Amino acid sequence: MSWPLRVFFTENVFEPDNLILRNALTDAAPRKVLVVLEDSLAQALPGLEVGIENYFAAHAKTARLVRPPLYVCGSESAKNSPTIITELQSHISRNHIDRHSYLIAVGGGALLDVAGFAAAIAHRGVRHVRIPTTTLSQADSGVGVKNGLNAFGKKNFIGTFAPPYAVINDFNLLATLEPRDKRGGYAEAVKVACIRDAKFFEALERDAARLAAFEPAAMKQLIRRCAELHLEHIATGGDPFERGSARPLDFGHWAAHKLEQLSRFRISHGEAVAIGIALDVIYARNIGLLSAASAERILKLLAQLGFRLFADELLNADDANRLTVLTGLEEFREHLGGELTITLLKEIGCGVEVHEMDAARIIAAIHELRDRK
Repeated sequence: MSWPLRVFFTENVFEPDNLILRNALTDAAPRKVLVVLEDSLAQALPGLEVGIENYFAAHAKTARLVRPPLYVCGSESAKNSPTIITELQSHISRNHIDRHSYLIAVGGGALLDVAGFAAAIAHRGVRHVRIPTTTLSQADSGVGVKNGLNAFGKKNFIGTFAPPYAVINDFNLLATLEPRDKRGGYAEAVKVACIRDAKFFEALERDAARLAAFEPAAMKQLIRRCAELHLEHIATGGDPFERGSARPLDFGHWAAHKLEQLSRFRISHGEAVAIGIALDVIYARNIGLLSAASAERILKLLAQLGFRLFADELLNADDANRLTVLTGLEEFREHLGGELTITLLKEIGCGVEVHEMDAARIIAAIHELRDRK
């Protein structure tokens, strides 16, 4: 059985003469559309709501907007609030959004996760279109097949696998991001380059100064290639719905997910992934898996892109004086089921799976990160 996963790249997606979105809603017309819009984005782009309404007015023969865009909070707070799902489903119900209607989410990765989950469980699946508006979501999470909520102190404990009907990346929607949020997606690009594409890693090294300065051309190249590599893995990796015990695209994530929680999400996902990559790179070097030269290249690139590679939360300890971040390993195993499977590196561009990690060596790697500050 196969599933289509269409990703489009464009600019000014809501200009009436831009037909990308209209053509993506391919079906007998007109269909009903409910748009969910991240509130912070609407505040940063005051004309966006009117632009969305004008777009659908111009294309009313294809799709009918059932109400003005619905504002929903973004960031990790959205994923920590199950009441948002109730609110979204209430609007799906009262506006008679059915399986042949569309829920279009415009926002960052957290909002896309929440809206995607609401769409997936309403009528057992409403058509969901993602329009990511952060570097992280355009390069990584927005082009995937997962969505979910945080619960019981665990990242993405509740969720589903549900391929979106379409994904539309509009680079211009990144213009209002703060530098921290523009940088966030870079960590996922380093991640996927490390495990799948050495040439992409070399390109990131060459463009590091331009990326650190947020030059648009360099950012576009990073986003597009990163999205391509994620799509390639989903399409050809053999396990798009993670039925096995491996999750190679989550290199660096076992510690990252726990670090986000320990910081109460003060540390963003991209920042946590950068630290998680650095931790696993040092660990891989210390066990003789990765060369010292390759490890140093990765750490240097992350630093050049503007990431801090240590956070005090890495040293948080429980009552038994055991580092709390280490519980992320068990949570990672439990999330997939089966044996622990962690992706490490044996060289840049080539990941390898391991099924155990030594706590003492992890702690040594954490101390090295602290000392490198």
